[in-house]
Amino acid sequence: MGVRDLADYPWDAVVPYRERASQHPNGLVDLSIGSPVDPTPEVIRRALAEATDAHAYPQTVGTGDVRRAIVDWYARRRGVPDLTEANVMPTIGSKELVALLPLLLGLGAGDIVVHPRVAYPTYAVGAAVAGAAAVAADDPAEWPEGAKLIWINTPGNPDGRTWNVDELGAAVRRARELGAVLASDECYAELGWDGPWGTESIPSVLDPRVTDGSRANLLSVYSLSKQSNLAGYRAAFIAGCSKLIAEILAARKHLGLMPPAPVQHAMAVALRDDEHVATQKRLYRERRDVLLPALVAAGFRIDGSEAGLYLWATEGRDAWDSMDRLASLGILAGPGHFYGDHSGQHVRLSLTAPLDRVQQAAARLASAAH
Repeated sequence: MGVRDLADYPWDAVVPYRERASQHPNGLVDLSIGSPVDPTPEVIRRALAEATDAHAYPQTVGTGDVRRAIVDWYARRRGVPDLTEANVMPTIGSKELVALLPLLLGLGAGDIVVHPRVAYPTYAVGAAVAGAAAVAADDPAEWPEGAKLIWINTPGNPDGRTWNVDELGAAVRRARELGAVLASDECYAELGWDGPWGTESIPSVLDPRVTDGSRANLLSVYSLSKQSNLAGYRAAFIAGCSKLIAEILAARKHLGLMPPAPVQHAMAVALRDDEHVATQKRLYRERRDVLLPALVAAGFRIDGSEAGLYLWATEGRDAWDSMDRLASLGILAGPGHFYGDHSGQHVRLSLTAPLDRVQQAAARLASAAH
């Protein structure tokens, strides 16, 4: 396996459904991709403008300011109080990190990368890029001997599965038995909705209740794309085991993976401002409260989805059939087939469309249900 073995980009298969949905008299409601549509908060935009005199090369490791902001954010928002600047590093968005982490950790042929059964496809892409094998498994007891890197995703994309403290602790213990790095993709951790996550903070793999006093071989990944509408800035970071962070940093220096200096400054400002995050979460909740009951009334079952940016819905039939039904209503979703071999009867619907378009989708679903 390698870069040349990667499949065609899967979203090309959605084009016919997009074209059909676009023919609806009242236009397309695009709920397929989780790209933010709301404005970047003004406080962050001002910060970016303040830092545009960026004549020198930026630091791969990150400025002291952005690293302190990341450390403070983990303590304030994630219940992780004991990180230092040696435990954190900004990245150029989270997708490049997910795709390159096996390579940056020195994995190759004969090594195994584990990822969730229902998963964002970039975990498997990262394994392929490094020439490693990808294995889909959720239960830590099923993680295979020989695993070198294990990805968990909490809350999950696309299904919103969220790991509690006990589940994370079991994952850490199993990864240590295997001698594997455990990397937790936590990019939607500010977006809890149902069950305990309606009132409690979603725990990190670095939470002291999880780590049993050691961060060795543990990594947490986070992105500001969704909580702060910074997808276009490519603003994310990694935190955890200082030894692993140093190894990853050394490789990133050689590869020239340097987050732009103005983005690093804007990240620091964003991480210190909780008000805009609460505002954005209210917008997503409002859209979710409209879309979820409309889908249920139209015959869909919502699975998982207690946190995150998506509704994971099924009619109990092939996802392409559901895609066709939704396209006839002018609604575009994402087919579950894109997220592994275990989700062929689900579709993913994003909460990133403007409220008026979500309301339009709900109205169309209601008309079709009668």
